[in-house]
Amino acid sequence: MNTSNKLKIFNDPIYGFITIPNPLIFDLIAHPYFQRLRRISQMGLSYLVYPGAHHTRFHHALGCLHLMQKVVRILKFKGISISEEEENALYIAILLHDIGHGPFSHAMEHSLVHGIDHESISLRFMEALNQEFDGQLSLAITIFKGAYSRKFFGQLISSQLDMDRSDYLKRDSFYTGVSEGNINSERLISMMNVVDDQLVIEKKGIFSIEKFLTARRLMYWQVYLHKTGLVAEQMIINVLKRAKELAHQSVPLNVSPSFAFFLEETIDDTNFDSRVLEQFSMLDDYDIIAALKSWQNHKDDILRDLSQRLLERKLLKIKFYKKSQIEKELDRLTKKWQKSTKLKSTSVSYYVFSGTIKNTGYKPHEDGISILHKDGKISDVIDASDNLNLKGLSKTVKRHYICFPKELL
Repeated sequence: MNTSNKLKIFNDPIYGFITIPNPLIFDLIAHPYFQRLRRISQMGLSYLVYPGAHHTRFHHALGCLHLMQKVVRILKFKGISISEEEENALYIAILLHDIGHGPFSHAMEHSLVHGIDHESISLRFMEALNQEFDGQLSLAITIFKGAYSRKFFGQLISSQLDMDRSDYLKRDSFYTGVSEGNINSERLISMMNVVDDQLVIEKKGIFSIEKFLTARRLMYWQVYLHKTGLVAEQMIINVLKRAKELAHQSVPLNVSPSFAFFLEETIDDTNFDSRVLEQFSMLDDYDIIAALKSWQNHKDDILRDLSQRLLERKLLKIKFYKKSQIEKELDRLTKKWQKSTKLKSTSVSYYVFSGTIKNTGYKPHEDGISILHKDGKISDVIDASDNLNLKGLSKTVKRHYICFPKELL
């Protein structure tokens, strides 16, 4: 095998040069399953709020790989034993952790497939790749599933201080221009250690952890749960819901074959087999955008109107209410919409609907972030910090909203 061409580097705007550690990682990156991530937006429709947010899952996965290489070097330097096989498995697991995301990310989990999340689809992709690569992903899969004997390996892949969060906060902050989310991921990594098979942060890194948790909370309210991005995601879910209804009525939709498959079939955890996986691997953001452009001229009033609204950024209005107000206000807006529209009464739920969002900045104690004190004791960051704001981060904040056409104002 000629490996000379496989020791390439990527120039990343966040970290500079990202190296590929070995030929297997190169081959995984070059695989069509992974290359598809170039066509999957990291932040869905958030570019309708932040015009720069056009980065992809491909960017993010490479960033996570880069951070994982850094943490492995740091832990080895501090005397933590990590074999070459374990090291490579960590790289594979973090590289492929998001490979199961569909077009516009979480919107697809409520529309094209049911009862199966992107983590489960990622696992199916990894198992398919493991067969293709003669079992070389077996240990990575065990770590990804959280079933490996060394607990801190799983924490590096999925926890409240994993490489996933360490990259997406910094990356999303950069591309959106929301500086409040800009964390010092390298400082965090340099403070990591392992005690009793548990990932810990040395006490001198506690201020970096405080910044990290605060930044994550602010990014959720300002970016991930921004009301415009929220209503846009709900609208695309409704567009796909309508398209699926029409597909089941055999109405022509003029979409790509892979997109047509998911519109016509009912896919859930029980029938998501290798045939479905292959169809899913051919689905990306471009299928959805092309469909919206086609549907803006569709004969179905609802599909046409919602597609036009999304393409032209003429979104529904979203307002937050107290929970006690929702039922009365929803009824009032529903009746008002029914009187004002020429569309059939069946269209109401596509235009007037309610929902709830929630934000928990930190979940303490149970699989929380542990601080290593100079005397060797370990405590949860909530207990170790004198920042009273951290205690507030552990409370779940819920906000209730109603979406409706701006014409009703």
